[in-house]
Amino acid sequence: MLAIYPGSFDPITLGHLDIIQRSCRLFEQVIVVVMRNPSKSPLFTVSERVQQIRTSTRHLPNLQVDSYDGLTVEYARSRQAQVLLRGLRVLSDFEKELQMAHTNKTLSEEIETVFLATSNEYSFLSSSLVKEIAKFGGSVDHLVPKHVAEEIYRCYAKTPPATTQNPTDRTIPLKSPSQESQNAIRLESEISMFKENSNDSRR
Repeated sequence: MLAIYPGSFDPITLGHLDIIQRSCRLFEQVIVVVMRNPSKSPLFTVSERVQQIRTSTRHLPNLQVDSYDGLTVEYARSRQAQVLLRGLRVLSDFEKELQMAHTNKTLSEEIETVFLATSNEYSFLSSSLVKEIAKFGGSVDHLVPKHVAEEIYRCYAKTPPATTQNPTDRTIPLKSPSQESQNAIRLESEISMFKENSNDSRR
């Protein structure tokens, strides 16, 4: 039986690998599919993520890695897969994944969704968490494969942290007098001169 494990995998974590390795023991063939998610701003390109996964799963003979831009069920149908694999970490994951499973069922009756609970040691782990830690200079060596961690460090090294300016340090530029204020000053000067001339003529 062929199973599809779709996801963005940006980047792949040890939690993902846990699901992949266990699914390879359950199914004859597993395909990890890197999906393009237009609602996310990825750290790595699709081709980079595909290569990261291939390097991480070389020891699994019944695994393939692919990419796809479209509906997951359409890809599964094109590969004649019977199962969609989804990993669950916490209860909130189940609510979202159950809704997605029901939606996929309306699109393809012949494809079933199988949920695998993540191992306890990875129940907190997500790709977003990995990126957040690395962004602020923390170590992610214990969260992702070694070669992936090195690529993450290089990626953030290229992007200098955003500098924030202290409001008290900002210099407020002096505004030049507007044309209206210049005219008002000139008018007041002329009025003053007119009054002085009037007073002189009365003496």
